[in-house]
Amino acid sequence: MAAFHPLIILAAGLLTAIALIIVLRLNAFLSLITASMVVSLMSPGVPAEKISRVAEAFGATAGKIGIVIALAAITGSCLIESGAADRIVRFFVDRTGEKRCEVSLMASGFLLSIPVFYDTVFYLLLPLARSMHVQTKKNYLLLVLCMGAGASITHSLVPPTPGPLIIAGTLGVGVGAMILGGLLVSVPTAFVIYFFIRFYAARFSIPMREYKAAGPEAGPAPDGRMPGLAVSLLPVLYPLLAISAHTLMSMPSGGENADPHLLQVRAFAALLGDANAAMLVSAAMAILVWIRTKHPGRKAFRDSMENALMSAGVIILITSAGGAFGAMLKAAQLGPAVQGLFAAGAGGNGGTAMLFMGFLMAFLMKFSQGSSTVAMITSSAMIAALVPARSVLGFHPVYLAAAIGFGAQCGNWMNDSGFWLFAKMGGFTELETLKTWTVTVSLMAVCGFLITWLFSGILPLI
Repeated sequence: MAAFHPLIILAAGLLTAIALIIVLRLNAFLSLITASMVVSLMSPGVPAEKISRVAEAFGATAGKIGIVIALAAITGSCLIESGAADRIVRFFVDRTGEKRCEVSLMASGFLLSIPVFYDTVFYLLLPLARSMHVQTKKNYLLLVLCMGAGASITHSLVPPTPGPLIIAGTLGVGVGAMILGGLLVSVPTAFVIYFFIRFYAARFSIPMREYKAAGPEAGPAPDGRMPGLAVSLLPVLYPLLAISAHTLMSMPSGGENADPHLLQVRAFAALLGDANAAMLVSAAMAILVWIRTKHPGRKAFRDSMENALMSAGVIILITSAGGAFGAMLKAAQLGPAVQGLFAAGAGGNGGTAMLFMGFLMAFLMKFSQGSSTVAMITSSAMIAALVPARSVLGFHPVYLAAAIGFGAQCGNWMNDSGFWLFAKMGGFTELETLKTWTVTVSLMAVCGFLITWLFSGILPLI
C-alpha cells in the first residue's frame, strides 16, 4: 500500500477518532486504538509490521505512566476514605475564616485535585460549600464556582493527576518539570480567576436548591475520627517534593567533575524522585493513614483497592491508546511536513505558533467530544509529532504542555460530564450552568494560556 501525504493521514486519523467518539459513541479507548491503526496502515513501513507497531507503542506508553496512574488512584481513594482530605479542607477553612470561606474552598480544590480525580474532589467539597452557604449566607454561586475552578486548574496542569502526566510523557517533559511548570502558571491563573468569580457571581441571584443524592448527605466526620494535618498532607506533598527535588538536582552543575558528595546526593534524589517510586511511597503513606484512622476490615480494604484500580485501568487504557496514536503520527512523518509549513509562514515566531496550535487543538477536541483527558491525550499526541528542538521552539516544552492543558479546559459545555456534575449536584439549570460554569472555566483557560504565553517569553527555562 502506497503511503499518503502526512497531512492527509492526520486528517484521516483525526476524523476517525472524532467520528467514533461523537457519532458512534464508542469508548475512547476503542476509538483511539482504531484511529491509530488507520494512521499506521496509511503510513510508510513494512506492511507486516503496521499493526504490530501500534501494539508496541501502546505498551511503551503504558510502561511510562501505568504504575503512576494506578498508584495515584489508590492514594486518592485512601485520602477520601481516611478523612485526610476532609482534614485538609478544614485546615484551609480555619485559616481563612467565614469572611473568605470561598478562598478556602478554592485552595482545597486546587490542592486536592493534584492526587485526586476531579469528580471525587467535587463530591467531597460540595456538601461543605452548601453548609458554608447556610451558615454564612455567602453567595452560593460564588462558593461553588470557586470550588470547581480551583479543582479544574490543577486537574489539567499538575501531575500526578492523569491529564498533565499524560501530556508530560507524550511531549518528553519530566514529571518534576511538569509539576514545577504547572504550578508556575496555575497559581497566577487561580488568583486572576478568583477575582473574576467574585465580580461575576455577584451579578447572579441563584438560590441553593435541593438535589437528590444517592443517599443522605454525609456530614463532616468528627475531629477525633480524622487524622492529623501533617499525616493528611504527607501523601499529597511527598511525591511533589521528591519529584521536584530530583528535577532541581538534575540541573547541570559541574558534570562528572562535580563534588563526589553532590553526585551521591543526586543519585539518592534520582532514586526517591523517580515518579513510580515516589507514588509508591505516597500510596503506602495514604494506606497507613487510612488503616490507623478507620481500621477497615479486609473486605472493605480489598473492595476499595479494587475500585480504585478499576478506575485507573480505564484511564491507562485510554492513555496508552493515545500514546499509540501519537507514535503512529510520528511514523507518518507528520512532523517534518507541518514544520515546513511553520517555517514558511511563522516568520520567526514558530514557538508562539506552536503554543497557539496546542491550545486550539486541545480546545477543538474538548469542545467536540467533551472529555478533557481525551482532549489532552489526543492533542498532545498530535503536537508531539510536530515539536522542534528547544533551540527552535525558543522555550521549555513544559509551556507547550501547559497550553494544551488549558485548551482542554476551554469550552466546557453539555457534552462534558463535568458540566452535568456542576449542574445536577450543584442544583443549577442547564442555562444557568452555561452562563456561569461554562463562562468561568473557559475564561480561566484563556487567562491561563495568556499567562503561559507571557512566561514562555520572559522565563523560557532553556
